Amino acid sequence: MKLAGSVALVTGGASGLGGATVKRLVAGGALVVIVDRDEAKGNALAAELGGKAVFAKADVTEPAQIEAAIAEAGKLGTLRIAVSCAGVGWASRTLDKTGKPHDLDLFKTVVGINLIGTFNVLRLAAAAIAKADPIDGERGVIVNTASVAAYDGQIGQIAYAASKAGVVGMTLPAARDLAPAGIRVVTIAPGLFDTPMLGALPEDKRAALAADVVFPKRLGDPAEYGALVASIVELGYLNGETIRLDGSLRMPPK
Repeated sequence: MKLAGSVALVTGGASGLGGATVKRLVAGGALVVIVDRDEAKGNALAAELGGKAVFAKADVTEPAQIEAAIAEAGKLGTLRIAVSCAGVGWASRTLDKTGKPHDLDLFKTVVGINLIGTFNVLRLAAAAIAKADPIDGERGVIVNTASVAAYDGQIGQIAYAASKAGVVGMTLPAARDLAPAGIRVVTIAPGLFDTPMLGALPEDKRAALAADVVFPKRLGDPAEYGALVASIVELGYLNGETIRLDGSLRMPPK
């Protein structure tokens, strides 16, 4: 699938990994719908990219809002690429130090956004992409975002790790389900990236995190995530796989 001339939709696209992906897809010649809840950042990025991107405010857990965002993509052309970067994470142990159990609503919220929200985008985007005319037998590509926490969940990450493991678990069956429609599905499991979430940490904390990375000993650049998305789109034989993008990091227990 060629980036040039394609229409893409990126959730969580106003900043961080999603924002870098939007910029990379536009640089490759795609037209992009930036989907996010942050209206100010979304509109600012769309303005920065001129007529190559538009913003659609939406919550990934709300079907009607995602359908509206997909309709916006349809105004730009034929939707062929969907990338899910929207996600949240809160730290909480199964039992805290006083023996109090993990808040169930918090667990539901994390799974609801990270896993159910990702599936919501996948199913609705697939329905739209399936209507496209095939190009060399392929209609489109869906890229989801998991995390190394899906494999190496740390203390306090039980909700986050469970949600991201679910995204990994969806990858192969989704690819198999969508094969008759000519749609590929690939997941990226990023490690420690220099996103706004980590940007709020003091420099010594950021340096300590980077020290755990095997090589190169630094935080990931969101542009590297965007570059991998672009490569996935253009590599037609890559399907049903989760790719760790982590500098060989294996997360310690805490």
